[in-house]
Amino acid sequence: MLQGKNIVITGAASGIGKRTAELALSMGANVYGVDRNQPDQLSGQFLQADLGTQQGVDALIEQLPKGIDALANVAGLSGTAGVAPTLAVNFLGLRALSLGLAPKMNQYASVINVASVAGFGWRMNLQRAKAAVAVQGFPDPATFASDHGVTDEIAYPTSKEFLLLWSYQAAHNPVFKDRNIRVNAVSPGPVETPILTQFRSVLGDERVNSDIDKVGRAGTANDIAPSILFLASDGSRWVNGSNLACDGGLEAAILADVMEF
Repeated sequence: MLQGKNIVITGAASGIGKRTAELALSMGANVYGVDRNQPDQLSGQFLQADLGTQQGVDALIEQLPKGIDALANVAGLSGTAGVAPTLAVNFLGLRALSLGLAPKMNQYASVINVASVAGFGWRMNLQRAKAAVAVQGFPDPATFASDHGVTDEIAYPTSKEFLLLWSYQAAHNPVFKDRNIRVNAVSPGPVETPILTQFRSVLGDERVNSDIDKVGRAGTANDIAPSILFLASDGSRWVNGSNLACDGGLEAAILADVMEF
């Protein structure tokens, strides 16, 4: 169901993005891999870009052709770089790319945002998330963080909270809806990727180990990539405005704890 589709995959140089690009290529898709770092091995056509600025996003959109069938927003920072770069890439740049690329996307195309189970708290922090997501354009990331009380310590989970709420809203945004473009999210739990060590420094070993213990093992890029590509395929043509928890059951375990069932 990906044969001949034109798929843009950000974060394609490593981890989940790299595996998603490899798998999409093997399934017959035309892959446009995007990253700020040059990959060791190319999977399709590679485009170097900085998604942390409006200028970088605009330059990437200019390079991409019309007729895009799916955009997989996989690129993300762990939070170790600080609050401004993390919000810039994980939310502001991702949103700007999705909105800006929409006119070049085909009818019935798909946007897939890689969020995280770390964004589970958007419900408890709804007012902050609503206020942040309501800000239009690409504001100065440091000012944006300050205005919404986001610090270095909570930069990563908060960026994913914003992303999840925006994904739900975007599914009904006329920019996408008028072109029948679906918008969904995938939320992994801990995944064995090159930046898992960084997540440990951000979230703490106790939190990461507890999450892994709840489901028996950490995930791998091989576990996550098929879910992303399912949402890029015609097999998910009636899935819109959803968050797919691809986490081995971690969200279910968290829900059980939080809601005491």
